[in-house]
Amino acid sequence: MGEYWPVPDTLAYLAGRWRAERSVRDLASGDEGVFTGVTDFAPLDGGGLLHHESGTFVWRGVGRPAERTLRFLPGTSPGGADVRFADGRPFHDLDLTSGRHIADHPCSADLYRGEFTVRDADHWRTVWRVGGPAKDLVLTTDYTRCPRES
Repeated sequence: MGEYWPVPDTLAYLAGRWRAERSVRDLASGDEGVFTGVTDFAPLDGGGLLHHESGTFVWRGVGRPAERTLRFLPGTSPGGADVRFADGRPFHDLDLTSGRHIADHPCSADLYRGEFTVRDADHWRTVWRVGGPAKDLVLTTDYTRCPRES
């Protein structure tokens, strides 16, 4: 799909505030939804970043507040990250040193496959394809770095 922008350190790249715009498509029903909000990557005591996303998710014409929290910890590979749910359970690894990463996360009988691509210093994207007996979804999120406050 084109050009990727390698980053030497995944956690250093992600640190800060990002505007997030996510489309959610249910391939089985044809329904579509949109999340708009912000994602903050704030320093965690002991290293890593606390990822907190908040905004509004509109599904079938109804908007609701939505949020989630993840932990991005230093990974096993140099420049990589170990992504965990808020309660500490493993989610997936993340290594953006080549500008692109594929990660899998089994969830019950469904499989989440994420593709992460860095476009430049201020833009990156995730595309999660979720397939299995319970879900048939594509979630595409575009992140744009918010200007630093002086």
